[in-house]
Amino acid sequence: QVQLVESGGGLVQAGDSLRLSCAASGRTFTNYNMGWFRQAPGKEREFVAGITKSGGVTEYVDSVKGRFTISRDNARSTVYLQMNSLKPQDTAVYYCAADSGGIVISQRANVWDYWGQGTQVTVSS
Repeated sequence: QVQLVESGGGLVQAGDSLRLSCAASGRTFTNYNMGWFRQAPGKEREFVAGITKSGGVTEYVDSVKGRFTISRDNARSTVYLQMNSLKPQDTAVYYCAADSGGIVISQRANVWDYWGQGTQVTVSS
């Protein structure tokens, strides 16, 4: 089992920045690709960003490219999501996820093995 605990969400204004953190425990962190998903009310869970086990490859949904950056600190078993130039449409519950799969980062939520409890991000206009 892998336990994931997110932190860093909050209420901000459009144009502001936030950094989400996700601390992992329970298994070897470097055995997992890590990702961030989000879910707005009435919508399906959406892939936001992913990073491979070594941190060498990242992937983003088009709507956040150039604004969000995913990174990981394998020594601290933590993955981060730096979110800049936030927009009201970024408002959602953000979830951290871990995937024990191969070298490909999947954007399909049902592929990911473990999930955090989520942290709310609200961006006001």
